[in-house]
Amino acid sequence: MSLITYKIIAAVLVFIISVTAVLYPLRVRAHPGHHWLLELGDAFASGIFLGAALFHMLPTAIADFGMVYQGQHYPLAELFCAAGFLLLLFFERISTSSSAEPNPNHIPFIIAVIIIIHSLIEGAALGVNTAFATASIIFLAIVAHKGSESFTLAVTLNRSRLAMKHIIAIIIVFALMTPLGIALGTSLTLILQEKLGLLLIAGFNAFAAGTFLYMSTLHHINHHQRSHEGEGLVEFLALLAGLSVMAVLAIWS
Repeated sequence: MSLITYKIIAAVLVFIISVTAVLYPLRVRAHPGHHWLLELGDAFASGIFLGAALFHMLPTAIADFGMVYQGQHYPLAELFCAAGFLLLLFFERISTSSSAEPNPNHIPFIIAVIIIIHSLIEGAALGVNTAFATASIIFLAIVAHKGSESFTLAVTLNRSRLAMKHIIAIIIVFALMTPLGIALGTSLTLILQEKLGLLLIAGFNAFAAGTFLYMSTLHHINHHQRSHEGEGLVEFLALLAGLSVMAVLAIWS
């Protein structure tokens, strides 16, 4: 199987997972609540994201920048990584500072924008990679997180007073963003020259690593509910398990 075929299959699977995960909350118009099993799975996915960023994407970006700019010691990869982290932090701070707004649709919409932007970035990070191993690792990270992310987005939108048709439209846009990112990333690597393509891969890997770091740390902490401290320990162990999976995979990649 060619890498392009693999990416097409990955895009279709991500779209199916995104849509399937929101069917229940869209049908019952779920209210805010404590979904412990969902949050446990999301903790595991956060560990996957954290490991993908630290053990695979950022080191790959550092190596690629080093190949293009030999003898250059400025930490370009770390700079792009910080930019990705700070971009999502900026959007989330906007949603927090706007919490006093009277419009109940404002915050869910901003949260939806944050998740949609991240979905596009993670898809592009998969698309620009030209190695099966790295692409597969990013795909695993996306799949591990996509179901819980979709469900959480649907529940958040259901807390608003948005009409069902508007909620469905936002969900469709969200579900299409990662496949669109995969398509854009793949197309750019095919049409750019070798050096520019390598720079693109390095930049997207580093930038996406920053967004992965944010989603697996600050975002994870700020958006998780716990009925007692014991759940926090179990969630931490789930996150550690996801991180360990990526650490083991790093041995063969």
